[in-house]
Amino acid sequence: MVERARHLVVGRLRKTHGLKGECAIFPLTDDPDAVFAVGRPVWVLNLSGEEVAGPLVVERCRSYHREWLITFVGHTSREAVTPWRGMFLGAPTESLAPPKDNEVYIHELSGFALVAPDGTPLGLVTDVLDFPAGLTLEVQGPKREFLVPFRKEFVRELDRDARRLVVSLPDGLMDI
Repeated sequence: MVERARHLVVGRLRKTHGLKGECAIFPLTDDPDAVFAVGRPVWVLNLSGEEVAGPLVVERCRSYHREWLITFVGHTSREAVTPWRGMFLGAPTESLAPPKDNEVYIHELSGFALVAPDGTPLGLVTDVLDFPAGLTLEVQGPKREFLVPFRKEFVRELDRDARRLVVSLPDGLMDI
């Protein structure tokens, strides 16, 4: 079985801009200059992460307030891009810059081991929850599951290669 390329979401298609197929994109990447560069391929993804269109090649791109205005090769009318409103743009993982040493893609956190600073195993990350207060890790511990805010006060070290997080937890957090 051939596995399809994994696409990471890099932007949200907000609306059309003008009459010539230009789209307003809200970037969901920290490097929109590189991701939306002229000639780069992107795919339109729905809420289920399924490909709706693509590859689309960026023909023109410019920043516009907090958004980017992008035109795709061969899509030169408003009607051609209107159906994608509210969908997402994805780019293949291998075409993006890899995370830095102390960074990780959110989808990679499931399966990471949590350990105390002294090396004591605390549990495995089974899910990442996006709460208004920030990302929270759901952890299966030795006795029960518990939640850990994904914040620098708690997560002291991230080792992407070893798939582990060194955490300092307040007393009683695993018992709540």
